[in-house]
Amino acid sequence: MAAGLPLAAPRLGRAASGRVLRFVPQANLSTLDPVFTTAAVTITHGYCVFDTLYGVDGQMRPQPQMAEGAEAAPDGLSWRIRLREGLRFHDGEPVLARDCAASLARWSQRDTFGQTLGDAVEAFEAADDRTLVVRLKRPFPRLLEAIGKPHSSPAFIMPERLARTDPTKPVTEMVGSGPFRFLADEYVSGSRSVYARFEGYVPREGAPDWTAGGKRAELDRLEWMVMPDPATAAAALQSGEVDWWEQVLPDLVPLLARNRAITLQRQDPYGFISVARFNHLQPPFDKPAMRRAVLSAIRQEDYMRAIMGDDRESWRECRAMFPCGLPEVKQPWTEAMPGRLDAARAAVKAAGYQGETVVIINPTDYPSIGPHGQVTAALLRELGMKVDLQEMDWGSVLQRRFSRAPAGQGGWSLYHTNWPSVSIANPAMNATIRGQGEKGWAGWYASPEMERLTAEWLAAPDAAASQGLMDRIQALAFEDVPSLPLGQYFSSMAYRKGIQGVRPGSAAFFWNVRKDAA
Repeated sequence: MAAGLPLAAPRLGRAASGRVLRFVPQANLSTLDPVFTTAAVTITHGYCVFDTLYGVDGQMRPQPQMAEGAEAAPDGLSWRIRLREGLRFHDGEPVLARDCAASLARWSQRDTFGQTLGDAVEAFEAADDRTLVVRLKRPFPRLLEAIGKPHSSPAFIMPERLARTDPTKPVTEMVGSGPFRFLADEYVSGSRSVYARFEGYVPREGAPDWTAGGKRAELDRLEWMVMPDPATAAAALQSGEVDWWEQVLPDLVPLLARNRAITLQRQDPYGFISVARFNHLQPPFDKPAMRRAVLSAIRQEDYMRAIMGDDRESWRECRAMFPCGLPEVKQPWTEAMPGRLDAARAAVKAAGYQGETVVIINPTDYPSIGPHGQVTAALLRELGMKVDLQEMDWGSVLQRRFSRAPAGQGGWSLYHTNWPSVSIANPAMNATIRGQGEKGWAGWYASPEMERLTAEWLAAPDAAASQGLMDRIQALAFEDVPSLPLGQYFSSMAYRKGIQGVRPGSAAFFWNVRKDAA
């Protein structure tokens, strides 16, 4: 891999063309495969390079994207999905149904919703070059919702030769059919990622809407500049050395709002959910009673203020295991009042805490996550627990979380992250509470009962049955506490006034974005 050009801070030099956009992502792009990881920065990268058979509109309804459309058999045991004409990969090869079949097969072994679909699939097959057939063991009415989900991780399509990669290993060659090509020889992890407009991309007709509609690449080149220091990013945006900052630190919002050359915009109208994830394989959090004891001491306000400050328009308490404000979501949890720590300490002892050291792996370069580790470490110490807060970069957290070793031997006990609300909006998608065990999200919560209830929810015959099952799923989640809900927040992105066409979404979408010439 070429060394590329090192990042100079704070001055970067101005883009030479109005069709070159410089972007500051929320974190370093350390893993490139958006099917292998749920990391938000990798999903944003994925939407540049890859495309999906189906996307969703702003109401989260599935819409054809690479597909012309789809048809289910009368008995519900097969689907036929027809590809649009003229689709090509970045290496010049045509997109064929067998590429889609292999891509869905791999994705269905990695993604939470994909695994649920995969359990019902007999085979992903190519009837001909443009017709994908999904043969099912049982009807799966939400198939288009599954393959069209917008986040963490979408069912991105890649060439068959790459989609045959072992699902437990990341794909490293970035060849997709999306609107931008990844320039591997200019990629430097921790510094920069570069993309060029794909001349062979064939957009749909119509206006873009979330991950659906016409995706037109108006820019010749995207340059992602990694800036872990928010002050450096703010200074570069104000001077015009970068064009777009994905997530503005709340303390810097007033400063940027006073600059007439900068536009502030809420990134995702559905917001993000902050969570703490337990390691269910290792003590002390292998015991549900221990997890419930910690839950009883949580004050979401502490977590939200740590990352968003005092602006109550930018965050809210959400006492649920699903994002508040979405259909069927109720808030059954009543947080413990301040001063109830004595009861929580007693609950920790009653749960059988044996003095184990709790290892918290925590990123220093992720402003919307890192402060949570500090809050949790302080809380657990107040509860009488031994805590080892291990600070590291976000890429190291993402790698370390896959370790199943004991906490004192390179493993971990707890880590924090966030999810776009749309990525955990229903029981099938919500990796934070799915009980898939070793097949599921790092932390490996196993619950046959949770999986049974989720299957019933997928087959619910009407809205009343769906609501009843959602309530039962939440009740079980608060009994088992697979993850800690820490609150819901709404971040702002900032960009120069010369940037046009920026649309809200669960990721930064670069299609249809234009830049006025300097």
